[in-house]
Amino acid sequence: MIGLSVFRRRRHDTPCTIEIEHSETSLHAHLALEDDIALQPGDRVHVHGAPIRPQFGEKLVVRRIATVERATFLERQWTRWAANFQLTELYEVSFTPGRVR
Repeated sequence: MIGLSVFRRRRHDTPCTIEIEHSETSLHAHLALEDDIALQPGDRVHVHGAPIRPQFGEKLVVRRIATVERATFLERQWTRWAANFQLTELYEVSFTPGRVR
């Protein structure tokens, strides 16, 4: 049965803290897992509970439960491989005639 565990995702629940700010200087959301799990390519995190919708000018800190789902070996390798092609989206391409000064 050891061979089948390579194809099965492992998952567990953990407490987490979510910091959300919606102001004129910042619009962000940060998630911190309580047990300091090192997430790797292909892993998924699902936060449980109702959506959090801060009003403009608010900064919220909310505690929730999150399910961490670990990627299998093959999913992790696929994610690393596919990321190489998505990196090209960051390149800037210009079709301006002549040389750039």
